[in-house]
Amino acid sequence: VQLQASGGGLVQSGGSLRLSCAASGFTLDSYAIGWFRQAPGKEREGVSCISSNDGNTYYSDSVKGRFTVSRDHAKNTVYLQMNSLKPEDTAVYYCAADTYCTRIGASIMPIMDYWGKGTLVTVSS
Repeated sequence: VQLQASGGGLVQSGGSLRLSCAASGFTLDSYAIGWFRQAPGKEREGVSCISSNDGNTYYSDSVKGRFTVSRDHAKNTVYLQMNSLKPEDTAVYYCAADTYCTRIGASIMPIMDYWGKGTLVTVSS
């Protein structure tokens, strides 16, 4: 299972970016896909997750209402649309795959089996 996150870059506060998570050799539809981020000096945190069976979506409180996760079945890609970006959103973003989105309370746990390389998102103030 190989995943690759892309679409990061430098954006001003209030701007938007769309991250993509692409897969090679397998179909993403069979997996729950999570988005996580890690800022310098901080622990990796869950941002969003989309389940495989029912398509339910989950978001951390810090991004709810601003980020949207979605699947493009034809392109075998999962997207993370990020709007109203803030400087505190600056981090390396990763996508990951597993059977389920694992949550404890409102937290999306970064304990998925398969991880891609990250993409850097920098939001300037």
